[in-house]
Amino acid sequence: MRDREAAVALGYVPGGKQAPKVLAAGFGEVAKKILELAKENDLHIHEDENLAQLLAQVPVGQEIPEDAYQLVAELLAFLYQTDKKLADKMDAKKQ
Repeated sequence: MRDREAAVALGYVPGGKQAPKVLAAGFGEVAKKILELAKENDLHIHEDENLAQLLAQVPVGQEIPEDAYQLVAELLAFLYQTDKKLADKMDAKKQ
């Protein structure tokens, strides 16, 4: 059972040489604000309680820990594929 709701915003430069970084992280009210801002800006929200709890402990501006690389890489790959499919559909409708 989780103690507090956690939320994390990650940033990543595709093709970059650095791991994704924590751009914002927090628990409780801070987590709610992060989620609110993500929704307002149409950002993808992925719910994974364990991952959020782990990454919310990483200082803002720091790279994610090695323990999270695999899961975050899979998530980013999924988002990339989803975004590409959506862009392809939008292009097809324009033609």
